[in-house]
Amino acid sequence: MGVTGSPTNINQGSRTKGGIGESTLRPDGILKVTGEFAYSSDMWHEDMLWGHTLRSTVAHAEIVSIDVSEALATSGVYAVLTYDDLPAAMKNYGLEIQDTPALAHGRVRHHGEPVALVAADHPETARRAAAKIRIDYRELPVVTDEASATAPGAPLIHEGRDDHHIGHVPHPNIVHRQPIVRGDAAAAEARADVIVKGDYYFGMQDQAFLGPESGLAVPAEDGGVDLYVATQWLHSDLRQIAPVLGLPEDKVRMTLSGVGGAFGGREDLSMQIHACLLALRTGKPVKIVYNRFESFFGHVHRHPARLHYEHGATRDGKLTHMKCRIVLDGGAYASASPAVVGNASSLAVGPYVIEDVDIEAIALYTNNPPCGAMRGFGAVQACFAYEAQMDKLAAQLDMDPVEFRQLNAMEQGTLLPTGQVVDSPAPVAELLRRVKAMPLPPERQWESAGEHADVRALPGGLSNTTHGEGVVRGIGYAVGLKNVGFSEGFDDYSTARVRMEVIGGEPVATVHTAMAEVGQGGVTVHAQIARTELGVAQVTIHPADTQVGSAGSTSASRQTYVTGGAVKNSCEAVREQLLELGRRKLGTYHPAWATAELLLEGGKVVTDGGEVLADIADVLEDEAIDIELEWRHRPTEPFDLRTGQGNGHVQYSFAAHRAVVEVDTELGLVKVIELACAQDVGKALNPLSVVGQIQGGTIQGMGIAVMEEIIVDPVTAKVRNPSFTDYLLPTILDTPTIPVDVLELADDHAPYGLRGIGEAPTLSSTPAVLAAIRNATGLELDRTPVRPEHLTGV
Repeated sequence: MGVTGSPTNINQGSRTKGGIGESTLRPDGILKVTGEFAYSSDMWHEDMLWGHTLRSTVAHAEIVSIDVSEALATSGVYAVLTYDDLPAAMKNYGLEIQDTPALAHGRVRHHGEPVALVAADHPETARRAAAKIRIDYRELPVVTDEASATAPGAPLIHEGRDDHHIGHVPHPNIVHRQPIVRGDAAAAEARADVIVKGDYYFGMQDQAFLGPESGLAVPAEDGGVDLYVATQWLHSDLRQIAPVLGLPEDKVRMTLSGVGGAFGGREDLSMQIHACLLALRTGKPVKIVYNRFESFFGHVHRHPARLHYEHGATRDGKLTHMKCRIVLDGGAYASASPAVVGNASSLAVGPYVIEDVDIEAIALYTNNPPCGAMRGFGAVQACFAYEAQMDKLAAQLDMDPVEFRQLNAMEQGTLLPTGQVVDSPAPVAELLRRVKAMPLPPERQWESAGEHADVRALPGGLSNTTHGEGVVRGIGYAVGLKNVGFSEGFDDYSTARVRMEVIGGEPVATVHTAMAEVGQGGVTVHAQIARTELGVAQVTIHPADTQVGSAGSTSASRQTYVTGGAVKNSCEAVREQLLELGRRKLGTYHPAWATAELLLEGGKVVTDGGEVLADIADVLEDEAIDIELEWRHRPTEPFDLRTGQGNGHVQYSFAAHRAVVEVDTELGLVKVIELACAQDVGKALNPLSVVGQIQGGTIQGMGIAVMEEIIVDPVTAKVRNPSFTDYLLPTILDTPTIPVDVLELADDHAPYGLRGIGEAPTLSSTPAVLAAIRNATGLELDRTPVRPEHLTGV
């Protein structure tokens, strides 16, 4: 059994490599950069059909009639489905409120709503057949904003609402309302020496993931269906899909396929139900892949918002009060709007100490495109507004904007407007200090370069619009506050199954979760956790599917915290069972089996002093240890519907940015030169991935600052720019230098002390860029994105 002879000590070279704290490489990294990774759109099945969705061409209309006869008669078409063909009593789905029909019935509520489905032997055949479907619409008045949504006699987007929010909203076209009231803002206003007010607009942003919505549904012999799909939350999809199909959940088996980005846009269903309906109707595998035009209509977007803020401060710079009203446009269906309202209201004050607040946030039902989850989830819109307010106050008080923020910064122990105490590190002032202390990039670099100057460093870039004439530099700062994990009493848990066995003479751990790997690096971190806790070099990550318990959504910066916590918990249970097995088998060989604290390291069982007691393989022999457990973080509670009081969030994250921009004031062109970031991550489980997440979030925030916006016609509610030609995205040529300063202050309540990191940099990067542009131009700039006409007045 390999235990004879004198015990030895494990040396440094024998310790397990690739554990937490190391920058291990992604297992899918090489495949992705070489183009060999299989995304969901690459899936193939013999004898498969292609599905296509016909969408409404108007935003609000009664469906008078649908004629599918010509489409059905098309050669190569196997099925055409409308609402009347849905097989079950349940026709709707939704994350929280089941208000979204699988196919439109009676009327359509937004431009691009699914109306009919076609399955054919070729994708172009399916598209041509869909174009032959004749739909007679009778257009209805459109609701596009708060005024039209709440006006007397306004068309109701959803008549006869019976969801649990209807009892506390002032109008049926308001999805949810959340006030946050603490102290006496009116009385505090009288104590203010300076009061600033502002009205702000935040544009509709698209997640713009590069991998379009896609999936493959395969009918099974048991009457069920196997669905391979790119998503963010397998079990949430399952919960919504099965009732519409009229199947029990165990007959709908889901497996995650390769995901080409998500950012919240895959939290709702897109083509899942449609592919399954067609597969079950035809008895053949059906693949659906959206093109980019379809993708713009096939998923929710970030809520556009109108925000009114009022802040007061004393002459010495202390904030006295804050009032705000946030109006989010949720579009035609609820999606995640109630939770976005909860975030927007509870985080509306930002990372500052303000005792007297009066906050209201609402989300509207309109005929605009549905909006839901996107990176930052309600906190992004609020951060843009409150950080603009901080700059206004600092200017009114003739104070440095960073010092003003530091003077009012929250810290551990701060009481939030919701009544919750921040019980882990909150280094807001320190992050601002660090980001301000970073060296600034040289000014007007093109002048010193002479004839070797690179025009890509100038506003306008390769369009060669300037050689420095009219170019002015600006510097701006911002800091944000974001929650981590699901909130407001949601049962936020994850499940992990861990198996330990000997294969080829070596101990191997297999980690099985339903976590959706959407690019965030969870598969890398899970392997690192298993190596750390089980002391093995070989770790296999099982494909994510619904044959294991739920892992929750890959959103809310929660997966490393919650599913990472679940993996750690299950690994600890496997380790204890393995050590107990060792005590039974080998305990008589060495007293340390009974008396010492034992660890697994380098494939061996060792004491905490490094003494080797046995090889893990010798302890296991031909046995396997297989454990599946759920893990939960600390519970949260709902916010009071009148006052907003409650311990609504489990953890907070913080990031600060300094933006350096150069603006061609004559043409209104902006070049972001640098976006420096300082962020507290608690514990960097994979430092390289941490920096990548921070830089990615920073660029996404920069995009909405200067270019990204879905344009919706205010008269027709139709989307004007559903393509990457007209919806502008930052490219590598637009990407500035992004130096990152990572602070690690452990949260004792979290696994390894970690803090969710993915969303915080998306908050503060946007207002930092706007602050820098204001600094360069002297303009107020109260909206995102900033376009050339906003800078030139043309």
